[in-house]
Amino acid sequence: MNQQQIFNQALQYIPGGVNSPVRSFNSVGGTPFFTARAKDCYLFDSDGKQYVDYVCSWGANIVGHANDEVIERVTAALHNGFSYGTPTELEVEFAKQITQLLPSIEKFRLVSSGTEAVMSAIRLARGYTNKKYIIKFNGCYHGHSDCLLIKAGSGLQTFANPSSAGIPEEAVRHTLVLEYNDVAGLNEAFKLYPDQIAAVIVEPFAGNMNLVRPSTEFMATMRSLCSSHASVLIFDEVMTGFRVGLGCAQEILGIKPDLTTLGKVIGGGMPLAGFGGKREIMDALAPIGSVYQAGTLSGNPIAVTAGLANLEIIQGNSFYDELSTNTRELVNNLNLLAREAGIEFCSDSVGGMFGFYFSAEIPRSFEEVKAANQERFKRFFHLMLADGVFLAPSMFEAGFVCIKHDAQALEQTLVSAKRAFAALI
Repeated sequence: MNQQQIFNQALQYIPGGVNSPVRSFNSVGGTPFFTARAKDCYLFDSDGKQYVDYVCSWGANIVGHANDEVIERVTAALHNGFSYGTPTELEVEFAKQITQLLPSIEKFRLVSSGTEAVMSAIRLARGYTNKKYIIKFNGCYHGHSDCLLIKAGSGLQTFANPSSAGIPEEAVRHTLVLEYNDVAGLNEAFKLYPDQIAAVIVEPFAGNMNLVRPSTEFMATMRSLCSSHASVLIFDEVMTGFRVGLGCAQEILGIKPDLTTLGKVIGGGMPLAGFGGKREIMDALAPIGSVYQAGTLSGNPIAVTAGLANLEIIQGNSFYDELSTNTRELVNNLNLLAREAGIEFCSDSVGGMFGFYFSAEIPRSFEEVKAANQERFKRFFHLMLADGVFLAPSMFEAGFVCIKHDAQALEQTLVSAKRAFAALI
């Protein structure tokens, strides 16, 4: 069957034909391709067509698809069994590695997905502080748990509304939605609810409204307000964790959160995530504390084996220097090609994460991202896809480079981009 035939069949058995909405092409139009296999920085669809992959399983595959070293260790682990329902020494080693790499994390608990990690961190913050309200930011995505899947209201005194059917208004009553990089909004929120805010959760580099950097004042104000009001600062580093650097976003920004959620890279494509932070907060978790959290497959030995292999690889000499250099080279050359073609375009990168925008200036908020030329993005996406370069099928998603994106893959991308920009004129 060709791609369209497979998709038609998928529509009969899977809602929307996909098992996660982000995989659909609803934002750009057309039919998603179905991957048969992957290697290094390439995907191969069921027709055998090859694509240079800048989605990288939404950032997870930083060491490249089907990395030989990871496969060797996972294959060996498979012979020992898939799941035990008991603790393993692997879990202890994993937690130890995380605490050594991230000083803000004194204790760490494994779960199976980023959504689960964030949901658990929010419950923990509320249980630890005995407060109800949480603050999130418009355009930041923290998984699909009820209290976080919301859209902004018209102001701080107008409560946010559910952005999905099936979520009662009561579930989001204690969630405040502010604009990213809005320092005044942060100050006002803490004035209105000075003793009621359990946590502020933020993507320290936003990646779910495309790549958007925080201002220094925004992050410093957030840290100061949380400290002075005994609120928990949660960095959602499910996407940025070990993607932007070995010390994650918190090291780059020089901000120490109280709790951190991790996912994607720590599992290298396996279903593995986790959350951790200050010892006194983490000790509020069951079985020693009153905040309940559990998971049958948490710390699955196969996933943890893959995660440990990935953590070992990314600690290699010059790993992040090479990754960051290649990512900067990509975005700088895209800027140059667009300028030569007379296309309004800009781009940005942090570590192995990048964003590009059909706008005159790099955006600093979700509203500014939305103001970019979406129709031009759609055309560019399909031109690149037809030429064998796979970018995220939405202008509201960041892109990712892995360590296997070599000079040949980057050159192929830029040749395709030059043709695509020319076609947009």
